[in-house]
Amino acid sequence: MNTIVRGDRRIEVPSNREFLVSVGRAFAGALIFALPMMMTMEMWSLGVTLHPWRILLLLVITLPLLMGLSHFSGIRRTACWQDEMADIFVVTLVSILTSALILWMFGVLEPGMSTREIISKLAMQFVPCSIGAMLARSQLGEAHAGQQRRHGPSYGGELFLMMAGALFLSLNVAPTEEVELIAHQMSTKQEILLAVCSLVVMQIFVYAARFRGGHAFDEISIASVFARYTLVGYVIVVLVSLSLMWLLGRTDGEAFREVLGTAIVVGFPGAIGAAAARLVL
Repeated sequence: MNTIVRGDRRIEVPSNREFLVSVGRAFAGALIFALPMMMTMEMWSLGVTLHPWRILLLLVITLPLLMGLSHFSGIRRTACWQDEMADIFVVTLVSILTSALILWMFGVLEPGMSTREIISKLAMQFVPCSIGAMLARSQLGEAHAGQQRRHGPSYGGELFLMMAGALFLSLNVAPTEEVELIAHQMSTKQEILLAVCSLVVMQIFVYAARFRGGHAFDEISIASVFARYTLVGYVIVVLVSLSLMWLLGRTDGEAFREVLGTAIVVGFPGAIGAAAARLVL
């Protein structure tokens, strides 16, 4: 670790060796987090069937998400926003290389494919790969990486982390046909029960239990936590699910009743992801 002086501040900057270790962790994080989606047939086909502007919009949305994750966690300790931008550049390269290598080994990318098809298939894998790479330090890095970050999340930051967690886990199931099948065979009572279950899981998993990153009972009342975090967080989860389904073309030609039911199903893992995100970051 090197130390530089900027004005009246002394800033620790990672050495070249530490940077290389961070890049290695980013590759591992991208592989671990995104491997299930790289082995999902629906993700392969979406790269071909999904309209290019929807894929582009998904990529555009991902960039500010990565910037926020770099702000709170990142692949290494950063001293300024330029470092965070460098992290995003590294994560982008890591994600593309990891996706290209794995999809080629799986035979998803083959010689003779059009450039558009190759780019589209890689673009669909970019979101989970990049999130996994960006979270590598908090999950695979040194001990207490979360406590060593420069930025403690505000209320808005808490909600952002919940949104990121919801997006990641929802993206693992949203492209699959099974979520629509589950939603189709569920009754209205079962959908309501699933939504209530999602709320209960969010409340217990992070805010009622005294886990790392959770809110202790003596700091804030259970009712206040439910209203400010769990309930607002679940609204974010449902909005993320609806947005993701729309981007993936799952809402095209569907009635609102069916779309909402599918969003509740997709929102169940999303709720777990939203609750877990505050614990792991």
